[in-house]
Parts: sequence; C-alpha cells; structure tokens
Amino acid sequence: MISPPAALHAILFASGEPIEKKQLAKLLEIKESELAVTLKLLTDSLRGSGVTIIETETEAELRTAPEASVIVKKLRENELARDLGKGSLETLAVIAYQSGATRGSIDWVRGVNSTTSLRTLLMRGLIEGKEDEKDKRRICYSLTTDALAYLGIARSENLPRFSELQATTRAVVEEKELQEADSSTS
Repeated sequence: MISPPAALHAILFASGEPIEKKQLAKLLEIKESELAVTLKLLTDSLRGSGVTIIETETEAELRTAPEASVIVKKLRENELARDLGKGSLETLAVIAYQSGATRGSIDWVRGVNSTTSLRTLLMRGLIEGKEDEKDKRRICYSLTTDALAYLGIARSENLPRFSELQATTRAVVEEKELQEADSSTS
C-alpha cells in the first residue's frame, strides 16, 4: 500500500486538471484536515523536481514548477514547429468553410472530439474563438490572418469550391440545429 502523499501524487498526475479538495479527501479516504497535511508533505517532497502543487481554497492541481519554465517553453516551441496533424487540418478546413463554427458543429462534421485539434490551432494562432452571440455558453471559431498565410491564400473565398462547400456546410448545420430544436421541444 502506498502512502497518502504518493497516492495523492498519482491521482493529481493521472487527472491532469484541478480536482476539488473534497473529492481528493474522499478518494484518499482521509479527512479534509488530513488532506492539508498530505498536500504539504507532497509539496515538500516535490521541491526541486520540476513539478509542484498549485492550490486554491477548493482545488489542487499538479503543474510544472516555475523554475522549469525555460525548458517547458522549449518543448512548446518544438510542439508548435511540427506539422499540423490530420485532425488539426480537418478542423482547420471545417472552420475555413464554416466561419463561426462551434466545437459541437466541428465535432459533428468530423465525427470525433476536436478539443485537442482546436487547442493546437489556437496555440499556433491559426484560429480565434469568440463568444457565440446566440448562445453565450458556446465559442465560435474563425480563421486568423496567420491561417490564411499558412494556407497560402489572401481570403477564405480563395479556397477551392468555397461558395459551394460553404453553402453545403451551412445547410447541413442549419438542418442539424433544426433537428436539435425540434427534439428539445418534443
């Protein structure tokens, strides 16, 4: 059996995102007051390791330590220098032909979750996201000028079969939205 700090380390590592302290205490089967001590022990043991614990009043997360920022920055630069993968190119194409596409509509067109591709495109500055005026909970994505330069075109209208494919995409998305509206009122 591993110690509570080691178990906490494993949970935070596996999660990859902030976890509520109440949930951590429950997972570790300890009291919240014991969790504070466990977090302190883990934080102390991680000192100088390149990772650290970031805490708010209600959550904790395992993150890269500030002193490792230079090397992590190099990693990110290498990541940005790589070619875009198939998924990111597909996502970029959907956004190019359907400006204002939401993650839901991109996922629907591609048939897979596009979160990672969107993140990659946002990090590279090829797309930008703005709040959807119809539904403030959604983000609408569009190409940036960097994306147009990456694609070697001056404007979206210069894409192959732009008018035809944009009209088809718009019709399919509108049909999907009508189906969703009908199913929510039924």
